[in-house]
Amino acid sequence: MKVVILAGGFGTRLSEETGIRPKPMVEIGGMPILWHIMKSYSAFGFNDFIICLGYKGFYIKEFFADYFLRVSSVCFDMKKNKMEVLSNSVEPWKVTLVDTGENTQMAGRLKRVEEYIGNEPFLFTYGDGVSDVNINELIAFHKKQKTFATLTAVQPPGRFGVFSLEDKANIINSFHEKPKNDHHDATWVNGGFFVMQPAVFNLIEGDSTMLEKVLDELTSTKQLSAYRHNGFWQNMDTLPDKEVLNKIWEKGNAPWKNW
Repeated sequence: MKVVILAGGFGTRLSEETGIRPKPMVEIGGMPILWHIMKSYSAFGFNDFIICLGYKGFYIKEFFADYFLRVSSVCFDMKKNKMEVLSNSVEPWKVTLVDTGENTQMAGRLKRVEEYIGNEPFLFTYGDGVSDVNINELIAFHKKQKTFATLTAVQPPGRFGVFSLEDKANIINSFHEKPKNDHHDATWVNGGFFVMQPAVFNLIEGDSTMLEKVLDELTSTKQLSAYRHNGFWQNMDTLPDKEVLNKIWEKGNAPWKNW
């Protein structure tokens, strides 16, 4: 099952960092948050990644082009113009980097990588959040629900897309993106970490299609399920978010570190 990661937004709320690099390249513990997300998926055996690039996407291309230099010991034979990797701790990843347009909306980016996914279910997430969600359990839940899509429902405070949730059926009844007023802590919100069927592509008209519109259409036909996750989840939307994640990492017991 392929893993699609959104990595093309402008990250305006984190402008202190994103003025010089895309948000997925902002570092936690010396490595980009994108790397942390990929390591988490890889720990469950998912190693085929499709990264949707946009704003400053060449930074992400350069990161993977120079990956050996960052994570391995190397020997340069200057006379022969040769580089030898002495120790190889590189992950077994296949990484497809796709330019999906600088101003393309989230769902539009997903539509642009349809040809790389094929007619099969896939995993899908944002490039700015980490969690200790069990991906295998999430997939098993999705298969049981038999809906077009499943998102991971979490309960952090404020400023995220909220929805009402049928207790027994785990089906989402309504979806509202980022309400103006803070909501009650007990409200479930969209934490990303989706599982989707290829039928979702039929709901995306083009580059201008917003992901919220697709989620609304799925809820109206009862085709969007919610996998309740009571464990750790944290996105990196602002500079304080980044500081929180780095402090957690520095303590040496980051919940999302499952590798």
